[in-house]
Amino acid sequence: MNQRDYAADLGALGYPGFAYVKVLSIADPAELLLHALNESDLDSRIAEGLPWLVLTFYDVDWCWLVENAKLQGRQNRLGFIVLLAAELAQSKNDCEHASTLAASCIYLHILQTFRLSEEDTLCHDSMTEAERAWVREHRTSAAAHWNLLTDMKAEQVPYAGSCSAS
Repeated sequence: MNQRDYAADLGALGYPGFAYVKVLSIADPAELLLHALNESDLDSRIAEGLPWLVLTFYDVDWCWLVENAKLQGRQNRLGFIVLLAAELAQSKNDCEHASTLAASCIYLHILQTFRLSEEDTLCHDSMTEAERAWVREHRTSAAAHWNLLTDMKAEQVPYAGSCSAS
């Protein structure tokens, strides 16, 4: 997939940030999430849409998603995105999404069991050494816990309150 495909897929699923993109078909949310997390370099606007995807489509096939994330070594990326989504639901007092997302937090515990110790980025492998050093100093405790070099924070995720029921 290329960057345009992700924008079109997110737009087709209702993500407000890409609602203007015309699409012919709708992607499976779990497959879209896994493919995006598997990218070495993903447009930051796409990455910012991933917590929205988890919040909106909280009833995906979590067994399939977790198993395939593990097979591809992306459990840390998935764990971080699920944690961001849970933080967003709690911060917005979104009881419907928070309680349903709590079920997916069971899978967060499973991902925790398989958490990788090696450092990774959140789909930004081309980050320079200077950028890596800066992010190490300024990342959240959640990003550090998941061994990810990212400065993404729940409060910076756009459209987090624009969830529709799946």
